[in-house]
Amino acid sequence: MYFLLKPILFQFDPEKVHYFVTRNLKRFNRFPGGAALSRAIWDVNNPRLEKEVFGLKFKNPVGLAAGFDKNAELMGEMANMGFGFVEIGTVTPLPQPGNPKTRMFRLPSDGALINRMGFNNFGVDVAAERIAAFRRNAKGAQKDLIIGGNIGKNKVTPNEEAVNDYIKCFDRLFDVVDYFVVNVSSPNTPGLRELQEKEPLMHLLNTLQQRNSKNGTSRPILLKIAPDLTDSQLDDIVDIVQQTGIAGIIATNTTISRENLTAAESLKNELGGLSGKPLTKRSTEVVRYLHQKSNGSFPIIGVGGIHSADDAMEKLQAGASLVQLYTGFIYEGPCLIGRINKKLLAI
Repeated sequence: MYFLLKPILFQFDPEKVHYFVTRNLKRFNRFPGGAALSRAIWDVNNPRLEKEVFGLKFKNPVGLAAGFDKNAELMGEMANMGFGFVEIGTVTPLPQPGNPKTRMFRLPSDGALINRMGFNNFGVDVAAERIAAFRRNAKGAQKDLIIGGNIGKNKVTPNEEAVNDYIKCFDRLFDVVDYFVVNVSSPNTPGLRELQEKEPLMHLLNTLQQRNSKNGTSRPILLKIAPDLTDSQLDDIVDIVQQTGIAGIIATNTTISRENLTAAESLKNELGGLSGKPLTKRSTEVVRYLHQKSNGSFPIIGVGGIHSADDAMEKLQAGASLVQLYTGFIYEGPCLIGRINKKLLAI
């Protein structure tokens, strides 16, 4: 079905298509029998797929990456499609519109996207309230859906005060999410990637870890990193994880590289982060490097360029404990989730 719709959808602006598809997906799931039909078509439900990582039990190791459900609107719909976990955000303390449109571009010949969305979201309060409502009303398997909160800073917040933005998001989401992701690697917020330097990053993560307890409960904190880091910077990342005691790494975010693209120059020169097939090899290299350098001492979620079950397997074999989809989900459709899980069951 998706491959009949895809050529039509790809004729229109990617951001508008996203909202069109998600609105209708919500309508379909609200229709009597829609949610059950969605699960029947796409969900692969087998206890052999269950995996425990950083103290959480995942129904399966295939998750939805941050950026797709920025405002915590689609958690139930994504669970019905078979995702084992959903990461909402990136959310910021205050609502912000993001960068001027047009800000998302398809590169079909490369199986890629370029986006410069700029953390457009309704703010952390809206996300927290929606997740809480979802938890209250969840039925069946949705009750056990693992939800991650991807947090960032507002564009107007200077880097010297960025830690305060992360604290606000952390505190507001603490009671409703299962794990946190600290996003300092998006290329679309000016100066954000400077927070990946060792000193500010140590300060940020240590500050969050000091707050990471409420009534005897703590949440796993993960760090999402860019694929453009050098080996020496990746060595620093391993050291930072071990010194701060955070739960793990998400590798990787989008890249600013434009190497080996076949798309027209006008597309290649668009500012923003590149995702999809051109990122497959590099993101897997980063997963492998971190896993080997750390002797597997912390979990890694592998994301970047997963367009097939084999792509997912390569990341898992390189040392990832879980994987996430975004661009591959857009290009390949919801059947990709089931293909990956069926491949895992066939091992």
